[in-house]
Amino acid sequence: MENANIKGTGITVAHIIEELDCTLIAGKNGIDRSVESGFVGDLLSIVMGKAKADSVWITIQSHINIIAVASLVDVSCVIVTEGYDVDQLAINRANEEDIAILSTKLSSYEITTKLYELGIK
Repeated sequence: MENANIKGTGITVAHIIEELDCTLIAGKNGIDRSVESGFVGDLLSIVMGKAKADSVWITIQSHINIIAVASLVDVSCVIVTEGYDVDQLAINRANEEDIAILSTKLSSYEITTKLYELGIK
């Protein structure tokens, strides 16, 4: 029987990078953060209202505003899908704020499926 007092998935941003072959674009100091859940969304106002702290946020957005939203919500990391290039201003700000940005060529659906299989529900 599992210990009910143990919190979390045991999955870190570094684990996601390694297991799902994502590329770390920015925020290398944030890769030891724990990931507790996930959120998929591209409309920033919805992400601000519904995403949870310590989640992985999956999006196609790649501009500087994603860093403001990621910081506000306190997500563990942002995964930019579909191979979109992340804006240099976003990279610079993410490095300043230690927010990990990962990139993948997979679609949002495909990476979400892989995160679920990894144990992020």
